[in-house]
Amino acid sequence: MDDKQKKGNADRARININEGYELDYWSNKFGVSKDKLKAVVETVGTSADAVEDYLKK
Repeated sequence: MDDKQKKGNADRARININEGYELDYWSNKFGVSKDKLKAVVETVGTSADAVEDYLKK
């Protein structure tokens, strides 16, 4: 889970589907709906690279 007290760069290697702002960011980045993003994360895991590879298929 994200530590809101911790300052610094966000971990852009992982997708947290439980945070609304991350759902917004990643669904916009990949051009998919939030529901589609959630389904892909449940299929391939939280790795942003794995999600991107899956969506490119």
